[in-house]
Amino acid sequence: MSQTWRSRVRQTLKARGAPAFLAASLAVGVLVGISAALLVIGIDWVRSITEWCIEQGAEWREDGIGSEGRWVLIGLVPLGITISWLIARRFGHEVESGGVTETMTGLSLHGGYLPTRTIFAKIGATIATLGFGGSGGREGPATMIGGTIGSSVARYSRFGEDQIRSLIAAGAGAGIGASFAAPIAGMLFAMEVMLGNFAVRHLNAVVIASVAAAVTTRSLVGEDAILSAPVHRALVAPELLLYALLGLLAVASALLFLKILDQVSSQTWTENRPRWVRPVAAGLMVAGIGLVAPDALGTGQEYVAELLDSSTTTDKVWWVLLLVAGAKMVTNALTRSGGGSAGTFMPSLFIGASLGTALAVVVGPIWGFSTLDSGAFAIVGMAAVFAAMARAPLTSILIVFEITGDYGLVLPLMLATSLATLLADRLHPESVYTMPLRRRGIHLLRREDIDLLDTVYVGEVMKWPGTLLSTTTTADVVEQILDDSHHHGLPVVDDDGHLVGILTVSDVARRGGPSSDLTVADIMTPHPITVVPSMPVSAALARMAALGVGRLPVVSDDDPTEFVGMFRRESVVRAYHHALGSTTDRHLYRERARVRTQPGAGFYEMPVMADSFAHGTRVKELTWPEDATLVSIRRGMRVIIPHGDTIIERGDTITAFGSGESRVELAYLLEPQPVVDEDAT
Repeated sequence: MSQTWRSRVRQTLKARGAPAFLAASLAVGVLVGISAALLVIGIDWVRSITEWCIEQGAEWREDGIGSEGRWVLIGLVPLGITISWLIARRFGHEVESGGVTETMTGLSLHGGYLPTRTIFAKIGATIATLGFGGSGGREGPATMIGGTIGSSVARYSRFGEDQIRSLIAAGAGAGIGASFAAPIAGMLFAMEVMLGNFAVRHLNAVVIASVAAAVTTRSLVGEDAILSAPVHRALVAPELLLYALLGLLAVASALLFLKILDQVSSQTWTENRPRWVRPVAAGLMVAGIGLVAPDALGTGQEYVAELLDSSTTTDKVWWVLLLVAGAKMVTNALTRSGGGSAGTFMPSLFIGASLGTALAVVVGPIWGFSTLDSGAFAIVGMAAVFAAMARAPLTSILIVFEITGDYGLVLPLMLATSLATLLADRLHPESVYTMPLRRRGIHLLRREDIDLLDTVYVGEVMKWPGTLLSTTTTADVVEQILDDSHHHGLPVVDDDGHLVGILTVSDVARRGGPSSDLTVADIMTPHPITVVPSMPVSAALARMAALGVGRLPVVSDDDPTEFVGMFRRESVVRAYHHALGSTTDRHLYRERARVRTQPGAGFYEMPVMADSFAHGTRVKELTWPEDATLVSIRRGMRVIIPHGDTIIERGDTITAFGSGESRVELAYLLEPQPVVDEDAT
């Protein structure tokens, strides 16, 4: 009965088209707003318990060291991080850390799949981490919670993959909008960071969800729980020089923060030790730093609000401000690496506010042109550091506008954030959100220029595998099926024909080889990453390359569980030849290909010159560059799909796919042989 009811709801949503999709966007926004409110209320409630424990500790030790009661953090901070770590072990590793990177991975690589079970797990882990004193922000977790809500609503409603992407981005942006009551900034965060483009087709869903979430959260928790700042005085022209200097300092601070995050996360905590050592050790170190610099614990929102509220003067000491900023970097990195659920968004604002205030404190007494407003410098510092960390200048500028409600600082904001983004991108190509992915070997391609393979779609080149595996088939039978089909991997479907997994030769080998005691359900990879027939081959290839796999199941545009074919490596070759044969403007394509291959990977062509090393040699006899794949050989008007015994001839044009380095190596391989002067010898 319930299954029939769900089917009717899905059919109704599909039939209504765009209105149903916008209604789903509104629902996502409201749900994200409620979740963000639960996050705020939960953190405040647990923090009140922490403050009560500190008060009791102060009464218990009225004299001597620790009389303020902060010594109880030695137990509370490790407790919070350990709770988060235990939740992550139960519900998935994506519950740890911030959440933005995990949401980007699901959005770009997993076909929009973010498991629904992580919503409440992420809320609970974040409340425990930040409520008990762990260092970080709630904005990153709110982004992941919002993205997961968007994914769940889209999958339940059986929208297509492009609509799933829209709703995930909308939910993620709504998380930011709800955290700061800043719907415009949330919208820009979704487009600039999550999607990496400003495609109009995503805009409606993102705007509706961000506004709905911001209104919902503000209605539930009020204004006091949301970061705000007073209006600051107008800019004096010479101060632009100081704001430019602040942009440079923001780059240095962001690079230091990125370095600390990378170094701490790469440390081996559990080598030859029990796994629980990691959260406990990290918690103890965070608590130890917190005893000296208590402002470095928790979200730091009150500390930032205090700095923003300083109109012209402040009693803060500049080196203390910088030490607290440094302590925030270390405690946030330790909290995340230890298994805590905490983001880097608010720590970036924290560091920027401290940096900006410190600059105003140092320069103020010797600055003769005007009286410096330390609060204004704190605001610009916030935007500049976050822009350098996330490479999101528009989000940085707009979020400050919405927090302050003041456009008087537009010039210094634009100057500092633009300068910080430009220099940070030159000095450190990865943002705080893509750096963990690069460490795992995942490269998200955000290229929006036209590729030859953009003109061919997966549905045109996919193939039916011929054989589908059942979950009840034993492993020994599977090996025979794979041998007979000459495939290294096949899809797995349930009794209703819905895709439930994929099984490869490596899956069988990982479980000890073929066995009659194991079934496909025991050894398959569940919830495989998929593509859809309407996806351009270029996007499918990027997804395949990022994951390092040789095949992806193809599912229906309308139903993400309906298997329709397989997209394999040879599909890319077929797609390329299909596009090459139908292209009428060769010069335009070569120019686009040239642009695409700098500096990342892409297709490129190399002629075989007279007297080349490769002339008259079989393909299998040449040592091809490791990071290049031979795609085709064009000989006159013919296009040859090469194999090992294909002989390369002068005048051929080699087409390959690979990195810029492989292009140089291939050019050397195909260059003419040196002419030996026999008379000279």
